Amino acid sequence: MMLAQFATAAAPNIVYILADDLGYGDVKALNAASKIPTPNMDRLAAEGMTFTDAHSPSAVCTPTRYATLTGRYSWRSKLKRGVLNGYGEPLIETDRPTVASHLRDHGYMTGVIGKWHLGLGFQKDGDEWAWHKPVTYSPVDVGFERSLVIPASLDFPPYVYIDGHKITGLPNRTQPEIKFPNFLRKGELGSDFSIEDCLDEITHEATSFITKHAQGDSPFLLYFPLTAPHKPVMPHSRFEGSTDLGPYGDFVTQVDWTVGQVLDAIDDAGIADETVVILTSDNGSYMYRLTDQNETDHVADDTVQGYYEGNHTANGPWRGTKADIWEAGHRVPFFARWPGKIAAGSTSAEPICHVDFFATASKLAGIEMPAPTVAAPDSFDLTPLFFGNESKFKRAPVIHHSGAGMFAIREGDWKLILGNGSGGRQAPKGKRFEPPWQLFNLAQDPGEMNDLFTANPKKAHKLEGKLLLMLADDRSR
Repeated sequence: MMLAQFATAAAPNIVYILADDLGYGDVKALNAASKIPTPNMDRLAAEGMTFTDAHSPSAVCTPTRYATLTGRYSWRSKLKRGVLNGYGEPLIETDRPTVASHLRDHGYMTGVIGKWHLGLGFQKDGDEWAWHKPVTYSPVDVGFERSLVIPASLDFPPYVYIDGHKITGLPNRTQPEIKFPNFLRKGELGSDFSIEDCLDEITHEATSFITKHAQGDSPFLLYFPLTAPHKPVMPHSRFEGSTDLGPYGDFVTQVDWTVGQVLDAIDDAGIADETVVILTSDNGSYMYRLTDQNETDHVADDTVQGYYEGNHTANGPWRGTKADIWEAGHRVPFFARWPGKIAAGSTSAEPICHVDFFATASKLAGIEMPAPTVAAPDSFDLTPLFFGNESKFKRAPVIHHSGAGMFAIREGDWKLILGNGSGGRQAPKGKRFEPPWQLFNLAQDPGEMNDLFTANPKKAHKLEGKLLLMLADDRSR
């Protein structure tokens, strides 16, 4: 019955591009002062909707990916803080519906190409990795019919591609450790793997997927998680010198080119009007903000020296950096385009979260959502915003989560942090659930410099109660 419904409802293709550590301020459409040219991301803004208050479910990557695909905050899973490494065990439970399995079961062709970072089933012979054996768990086991992924961030070994359950090039070399900015950990390197060429390779595979399935009998979902501009900061040699900001700026330029390749593939296939494109980032940029506002906003760190030529602020006006509970940790670029359906050049200032992708994709596809006790317990439909029906958009307060596990709740203009520092990388790091809490009115104080906790105890207490209730419950939907 659902397949017949697709034929009459013309469910769109859905392409979800997830950049890795792309900052809010890196994109020209969001930061006019940015010195990095981003014409393709700017094109998405011009041709679709820009969300100025979009948030990753976590300020670091693995938990964001879990929440994006499952519609469930990762802190409800076994991962309570931090990220997995390249050898990590699978995080998404095989019996848990994902946006991919949900759409696949209702007629979509589903694919993932790029960085997985949610655990794989690598096998061992005794104490040694058995590279010749297929992985026992891959994205294929959670709903993706086509899967070509690398295990984790591009600085984590093993440096291999996994096609379905098969490792495509068995490791026959060792990648030596390299310091920042070309940061790489020592580990196994596959026979067919090139660090510099990785982003190009997955881009080619993603565009090939679009071309192949553009004229198919079924709509498709492509989840395209990029490897950049996360470290290693190694833009392809053809992008070197494309900005005056050093390797980081050049790498963001390559990310923008990658987005352009996807848009070109959609255009060349003649399916732009039938395809929803969403572009966002898994968390804020790892680049620190340099400012003289106060000492806590400047961290002397050898991983960033020399990468702010021209005072480029990768995270825009927001306080902090990747991993922090402050806005720079999780306020990210977010654009949605569907020609003829989403108004060109439109904007939304509603707080949203990547965990909303499951419900949004279901609505776009015309599929009924499972009960929150079954799937996607924290996911809310964004399509009222897409289509200009803001009054019909209803969601629970957004929950933020830092790399170290610090929580915050966002409702309207107000944000309460249940901790006394950044909860991440920026000093002071503080401790979670240790008072005094931090309370900010982001409409009046977007830089989070004026803590109102003492002045507004009733507001703080009300938000604290809502947050604790959502932590104790198994759903927010």
